[in-house]
Amino acid sequence: MLQDDTSLNKTALIGSGGLDSVCLAYRLAAKGKLAMFISFDYGQRHKKELHFARQCADALGVPFFLADISTIGGQLTGSALTDKNVAVPDGHYAEATMKQTIVPNRNAIFLAIAFGIAAAHELDSVAIAVHSGDHFVYPDCRPDFLALFNQMETKSLEGAVRLYAPYVDKNKAAIVADGVKYKVPFAATWSCYKGEEKHCGRCGTCVERREAFYLAGVADPTLYADPDFWLTCIESEQ
Repeated sequence: MLQDDTSLNKTALIGSGGLDSVCLAYRLAAKGKLAMFISFDYGQRHKKELHFARQCADALGVPFFLADISTIGGQLTGSALTDKNVAVPDGHYAEATMKQTIVPNRNAIFLAIAFGIAAAHELDSVAIAVHSGDHFVYPDCRPDFLALFNQMETKSLEGAVRLYAPYVDKNKAAIVADGVKYKVPFAATWSCYKGEEKHCGRCGTCVERREAFYLAGVADPTLYADPDFWLTCIESEQ
């Protein structure tokens, strides 16, 4: 698994249209290494993120591919992201309730598809924007999982495609700082799991987003329905 981009050439990015993946897209594009933007419709509640994914690919002038796996997502029940019977929990990512947002095997599914597409298009890497803040909640965002997945694909594709995860040991504030460096239009990203008109400001990913801008010392252009809820969450974690 790569965390340094010096050996990359042509990269397929797994992108949701969220803050992290858009920042990584701009980083790769600035270095002339972004070849394709791959997004997934897995029946997610916040499907509006896909609009921002396509918008990012268009802005950077790279091909956009939307993989429709919504029929698979429909079988991944029990998650607040794919099951309308499960409410999206409010609060900080460090709270145990955030595990309700786990979609079983999601990154393994995304990565397997992306590696196949990258190999078919003769690209040399697949990029994913997971970061250290994901580790507590999501097992398939942790360094050991990514290293083993990369090892598996090395066997499957005989080393033709490698995994690039530059943020895996960094927090979201560092990603915001990276976004500033590469002139990311932060307002043109979507994080909220509820997928309503505005970011709710209350779900785990909204709270994390709000906190990241604060810790990075960067003005947050996001419109939140509840812009101050994050402060309550941060205070409760201290």
